[in-house]
Amino acid sequence: MVTQSLGPLLVIGGAEDKKDEQVILREFVRLAGGDAARLVIMTVATEHPHEVGEDYTRIFRALMQDVGPEQIQCVHIESREEAQNERALAAIEAATGVFFTGGDQFRITSLLGGTKVDTLLHARHELGLVLAGTSAGASMMSTTMIIEGSAHDTARVGMVRLGAGLEFLPGVLIDQHFAQRGRINRLLSAIAEYPHHLGVGIDEDTAMVVHGHEFEVIGTGSVTVIDAADVTDTNVHLLDRHEHLAICNVKLHILTPGYGFNLRDRIPRKTV
Repeated sequence: MVTQSLGPLLVIGGAEDKKDEQVILREFVRLAGGDAARLVIMTVATEHPHEVGEDYTRIFRALMQDVGPEQIQCVHIESREEAQNERALAAIEAATGVFFTGGDQFRITSLLGGTKVDTLLHARHELGLVLAGTSAGASMMSTTMIIEGSAHDTARVGMVRLGAGLEFLPGVLIDQHFAQRGRINRLLSAIAEYPHHLGVGIDEDTAMVVHGHEFEVIGTGSVTVIDAADVTDTNVHLLDRHEHLAICNVKLHILTPGYGFNLRDRIPRKTV
């Protein structure tokens, strides 16, 4: 019998530091095995896969010593057919860490969902593979994801378009570039419709490091957790699309480095 041991998740709010201390990218390399890591860069989210892949390859090579030619590979998938090919599967099978770049999260789910690559990623993650994603690569981690939606507006019913994520982190609904793009109202709108999920908004150059049901915050910003479990009243079920939303007794947590959160028990904690 094989014992399952979920690998860590590194869920990044986008625009992570790539030049200075590089705290988040260093943590990905460390979790994946340090200098012995075998990394795969998944560029499926972007329309410029070779350029983005080369940038991250250069960054990860600089963070590791004596990197062998097979230790960092880019997997460029631009069709569902390519998500079934043996080269991509072999790279993921050999990897200790897989990193999803930013771009369009709907590209990730529509091109990978249900394919052999998707199935293998889940199987490997269940056995310890480290998975990381930034921006769009963060959004797709959840069961339900925000595909698109307006910001800087009063919370309204239907202000966001929602769809299925790849479900590496069930029970949450993730938004990224959170403070920088003023996305709290769109996350509130989404959570009003899906109150069984926790809303998680991640600032730029900030990440959740998830181990099982617990995460801790690293980086330079904050992670905002919206919990609608104790909501006493809402008009979301009464309104037509685009009408203003009322939602009462929402619980809000703002977590910075030094804090963490238990996703199962919905309880914040100090980590230092």
